[in-house]
Amino acid sequence: MSEKAGLLNVVDVEATCWSGRPPAGALSEIIEIGLTVVDLAAGERIGKHRILVLPERSSVSEFCTELTGLTQAEVDTGVSFAEACRRLAAEHHAGSRAWASWGDYDRKQFASQCAMTGVAYPFGQRHTNAKLVFSEAYELVRRQGMAGALRIAGLPLEGRHHRGEDDAWNIAALVLDIVGRGAWRLTSTDY
Repeated sequence: MSEKAGLLNVVDVEATCWSGRPPAGALSEIIEIGLTVVDLAAGERIGKHRILVLPERSSVSEFCTELTGLTQAEVDTGVSFAEACRRLAAEHHAGSRAWASWGDYDRKQFASQCAMTGVAYPFGQRHTNAKLVFSEAYELVRRQGMAGALRIAGLPLEGRHHRGEDDAWNIAALVLDIVGRGAWRLTSTDY
């Protein structure tokens, strides 16, 4: 399936993490959802959004803070995961709008956390793994992380790496680069 025009949600999540194994009883949970809306027809990023999410079964480790810049005090101001998913659906048309992420981690993290918590999965099936499409567009043997892909495309890394809202913004720039190369395609994901 190919989509040349329309709006696309580019999503990047940050989740609780540790330098080694998680503490007993702790699970990796989404703590930040970054979302950039891309107007594919106009070729521009038109909205940058952030939803902080309060984890229920884990806390923000020192390692996580070093990586993302997010602190426990900051995520304590967030909403529940259920409320975050409701906002994605209501405010960002997540169920009906195509979406993309860098790799499959974000899609799988949402699917896993939704299954674990009984919250309805907020996204539709029109998901594109932008990392895969970028690799194909540039004929790369090895898939790149977002920062490496930005270097290859000659684009600046804007904001802080491993911050959901900034990473979504940067991934959206990579999507537009792929669109400009005529290589963007939208794929459907079966769950």
